[in-house]
Amino acid sequence: MPQYPVSSLRSIDDSINVLQITDMHLASIDDADEQAPTLKRRCQQSFEAVLKQALSDDIRCDLILVTGDLVNEVKTTIYDYIFEVLTATNIPFACIAGNHDVTDEINSDLPFHQRRFVAKAADKRLLSRHVIDTKYWQLLLLDSSVPGKVAGEITDADIDWLCTQLQVCSKPTLLALHHHVLPMQSEWIDAHIAKNTDEFWQRISAYGHLKVIVSGHTHQEQTRHHAGIVVLTTPSTCYQFKPFEDEFAFDKQAQPGYRWLQLANNGQVASWVNRLDT
Repeated sequence: MPQYPVSSLRSIDDSINVLQITDMHLASIDDADEQAPTLKRRCQQSFEAVLKQALSDDIRCDLILVTGDLVNEVKTTIYDYIFEVLTATNIPFACIAGNHDVTDEINSDLPFHQRRFVAKAADKRLLSRHVIDTKYWQLLLLDSSVPGKVAGEITDADIDWLCTQLQVCSKPTLLALHHHVLPMQSEWIDAHIAKNTDEFWQRISAYGHLKVIVSGHTHQEQTRHHAGIVVLTTPSTCYQFKPFEDEFAFDKQAQPGYRWLQLANNGQVASWVNRLDT
């Protein structure tokens, strides 16, 4: 059984296949409540179905990377369930926090400006400034969440840590965090982008071996190229947000999804999104 957290990976062909899942938004389910569990059950069922389908794909999985918003309410028992499911795969995995992992949203049925956001401590199993080393790659995990806030931040201390890791290791590098680091051309979601990204992009520009950045948070798929880096956002395992909308909108046509990343032994990366079969 792989130990958690994983800090080193090896494979038979020296490439690493990463399964990214994100934004599960799981919540506790009270069987006595006949109304509220509908979306909660759907999110849990969808998470389980996505994981089952992904691990049935015709590709070896070397790492499951979970990029935040594991829960929709911060309760230890929900994390216990998630970690039990992931551990049962017998595949190394790593989890980082999203905004919902450090913030409880009160009165979520009300308009956004009427809701309250309560800061919570992150579950201790969620990783921050974590390194996963492979023969030809390094994977760097940052926690961009800010307790009590929807938007994230890459702090100066985070950037210092990131630059230090890039200085001491010249391997091709993947960076994973929850919040997006490039605007999505969607006014409402871009209000909740990671803050301090101007400083982030300026300082990492010196490191050409940073090859790919993956995030969640946006509940939609996008592939961008910026400063020589492939920048990816990934669908949620539950509900999706409509792209390029300035007002909040669900994308009711888009199925839950997940992303594969193939980190090749020659430093190249291939990536694609699969959607849950209907």
